[in-house]
Amino acid sequence: MVLTLVAVLIGLRLAAQLVLNALNASEVRRHATEPPTAVAAIMDRATYAKSVDYTLAKLRLGSIEEAWDAAVLAAVLFSGILPRLFAPFHGWAPGAAWIGALYLLAVGVALSVPSLPFDWWGQFRLEQRFGFNQSKFWLWVTDKLKGFLLLLVIGFPLLWALLGLVPWAGRTWWLWGFGLLFGFQLLMLVLYPKLILPLFNKLTPLAEGGLRTCLLALADRTGFRAKTIQVMDGSKRSAHSNAFFTGFGRFRRIVLYDTLVTQLTEAELAAVLAHEIGHYKRGHIPEMLAVAAALQLGGFALIAWLARSSWFNAAFGFQLDELAPTFLLFGLLSGLVTFWFSPVLNLVSRKHEYEADAFARDAVGGAAPVVDALRKLAKKNLTNLTPHPLYSGFHYSHPTLTERERALMGAG
Repeated sequence: MVLTLVAVLIGLRLAAQLVLNALNASEVRRHATEPPTAVAAIMDRATYAKSVDYTLAKLRLGSIEEAWDAAVLAAVLFSGILPRLFAPFHGWAPGAAWIGALYLLAVGVALSVPSLPFDWWGQFRLEQRFGFNQSKFWLWVTDKLKGFLLLLVIGFPLLWALLGLVPWAGRTWWLWGFGLLFGFQLLMLVLYPKLILPLFNKLTPLAEGGLRTCLLALADRTGFRAKTIQVMDGSKRSAHSNAFFTGFGRFRRIVLYDTLVTQLTEAELAAVLAHEIGHYKRGHIPEMLAVAAALQLGGFALIAWLARSSWFNAAFGFQLDELAPTFLLFGLLSGLVTFWFSPVLNLVSRKHEYEADAFARDAVGGAAPVVDALRKLAKKNLTNLTPHPLYSGFHYSHPTLTERERALMGAG
């Protein structure tokens, strides 16, 4: 019964993903030769045609990858390979927390291997074709190796600690587990830009000059006193651009991609920064942290309940009293359910984007710099400006550009 339900959920999610991709492709093709008036005002014909080709290429690759991922997931869950792999690990030190952590780590790494060809193709074929790829093969390989080492150095002790809570805390282990993991995530908000990010990218302070003066004045004017403004060498991997801030309190740092700095004017960069500050000033960060904490706490409670059940582990060939397999199965299966709730989370995220846009408009003295920045970024990144509403509902955490422009102009 359990395996049948899982098979149905895998099939339903894949069918939904493929249908959404097909609807989006159809919508893009429908407007390919005659873009809507609002879209025609944003992109010239040549850029728009290229954005259509880019969107369709990504959808084709995405459909193949989603079908492959579903097949791999089904094979892993129904073949019995997971309990067969667990047996030798369990034999080394039955019940030891470090063995469970090692098993989870090994399976996690193994499950990442089947997706590597798609990752490579996306980077060195698709992105290369449209002029975005700046990476080299050995940089790509090095990134993967660094990610594995970080997983070993950070992920393994964390998993060991989580599993080790069970004999110490008893039936309330999941409350302690939630506290440990969430506390670790809060700590990483501070440590990530100082310890992890520099392993992959070079961060340099924004050079003295008019731009730095302008951005710092904006930060002071809006009550956002950041520790520093840094520029990240994102261009060594991609021509795509972005901006973000990390940390909290006195550890806040503003990070701009070097591609963004070269693509936008001073006024447009100020608008982008004001948008990011808007997320902070409107309380979006603690709000999303609270949502994440609630979901995480619910997840730990569910794992504890499934681990005590007589049917969950057994349905996949595991012993009833082993927590590591429950963690693994929960991680593999949770996406089959959370996929259907993504439109709800995206609605919350879109509301935040509208509020941050409005804050930016007020902070820079009008909608024009915000709109100009959004339009320029859409052109530089070949953004799909005519997504199908259902597809955007499931996949877009941000409103479309035309929706954001209407909101900015309508409230201005």
